[in-house]
Amino acid sequence: MEALLLGAGLLLGAYVLVYYNLVKAPPCGGIASLRGRTAVVTGANSGIGKMTALELARRGARVVLACRSRERGEAAAFDLRQESGNNEIIFMALDLASLASVRAFATAFLSSEPRLDILIHNAGISSCGRTHKPFNLLLRVNHIGPFLLTHLLLPRLKTCAPSRVVVVSSAAHRRGRLDFTRLDRPVVGWRQELRAYADSKLANVLFARELAAQLEGTGVTCYAAHPGPVNSELFLRHVPGWLRPLLRPLAWLVLRAPRGGAQTPLYCALQEGIEPLSGRYFANCHVEEVPPAARDDRAAHRLWEASKRLAGLGPGEGAEPDEDPQPEDTGAPSSLSSPHPEEPTVSEPHPSPQSSPDLSKVTRRIQVKTEPEP
Repeated sequence: MEALLLGAGLLLGAYVLVYYNLVKAPPCGGIASLRGRTAVVTGANSGIGKMTALELARRGARVVLACRSRERGEAAAFDLRQESGNNEIIFMALDLASLASVRAFATAFLSSEPRLDILIHNAGISSCGRTHKPFNLLLRVNHIGPFLLTHLLLPRLKTCAPSRVVVVSSAAHRRGRLDFTRLDRPVVGWRQELRAYADSKLANVLFARELAAQLEGTGVTCYAAHPGPVNSELFLRHVPGWLRPLLRPLAWLVLRAPRGGAQTPLYCALQEGIEPLSGRYFANCHVEEVPPAARDDRAAHRLWEASKRLAGLGPGEGAEPDEDPQPEDTGAPSSLSSPHPEEPTVSEPHPSPQSSPDLSKVTRRIQVKTEPEP
């Protein structure tokens, strides 16, 4: 009996050490009041995104929940208004798998919201599920959609500078290896899904790096954020139903709650004094060094150009591209069309904003210098 109690005590002690050193997230500090500022959080109807939106709302920000499901998005907006005491929380429809939906969201947002101070790309998928698309759905939702949305909202971000862009990535980027000849090929099978997910997370880190170079001197800074191991819908969404009851207790024990997963994205959005670290990768609320593939400036710029093609962006920054970008004669695959959704709807009316100046010309690209780990 004594040996059994001793073993149980050792296991409990080991779990406490693991929990407080690896699982528990450090709390986010940063700007205390966000009154008068506007934030957009994608995928904010549940999990990390919802907890991120809740904290921003508690600090007084006007928060736009950019979600695919109208029903779930409006329900989340209602819950967050009740919990935060902030009525400035609205839902707007956004489906990152559809380039038309991304453009429609941007048009609706720019016509109804005079400010944009914080843009958090939280939405993402880890598997294609039963959806079959003629393009790389994981790359489309996790990278190309956010890339296009950032591009379309940059004029407003620049107008409201200092402003921030946060791209929620993952430690899985360390397994990523971008193949630019197969970037948009459809993903088939779970092995390809694992590879495509890691590749999309690497694309997130390279995107933040290149975006920082493109925007140096504009007052807009950007960061890639790893939320840590989180017990969210992303973890269990594509697990077979019979396996979920077995995994839920394990996930509760060894994974962070969504509130903990929101801390690093919130740190990147709110922490004062990290502007010199624009373009860097953060985990556990501090900057973290990345492998060579994730700090390759040539690859980052090549991904930027490839992403412009896949997002249907032409040479002219102000051009309105077609939904079906045509492939170039380079052997590289191109993004295929996705159905045009309905125009985004807003959960409450808003006054017409002042128009923003045309600041969409990309600034001169300046290489981001790799800095040593602080």
